[in-house]
Amino acid sequence: MLFQADVREESIAAIVNAEAKRASAEPERAASWLYAREIVDGVTDHREEIDELIMSYAQGWTLERMPHVDRALLRLASWEILYNDEVPTAVAIDEAVELAKEYSTDDSGRFVNGVLGKIADHARA
Repeated sequence: MLFQADVREESIAAIVNAEAKRASAEPERAASWLYAREIVDGVTDHREEIDELIMSYAQGWTLERMPHVDRALLRLASWEILYNDEVPTAVAIDEAVELAKEYSTDDSGRFVNGVLGKIADHARA
């Protein structure tokens, strides 16, 4: 949903509403929908702080210059690292890196790993 709102330049609320309707028609998605909604709400609630951290640790990169996939993954994983104690930091980073390798540029895995590693260090401090 974060990626979708970013690429389509639509409000996150509109995307969430559309996905809520879709999820209600697919009961097998209930558990994943609840967690996806928690992530989106968390990123939305803390977006300013998350974006500031990403920009401060993404040396030489602005948010606008990053690929959409990288930006969405960095926001999602940053929220998990900073605000979700149920997800181990290493898991949040590893999952984001793997998704970046699969769905983004050749350099995205290293880039995402580097930025999230610094955000994890920040969170531990």
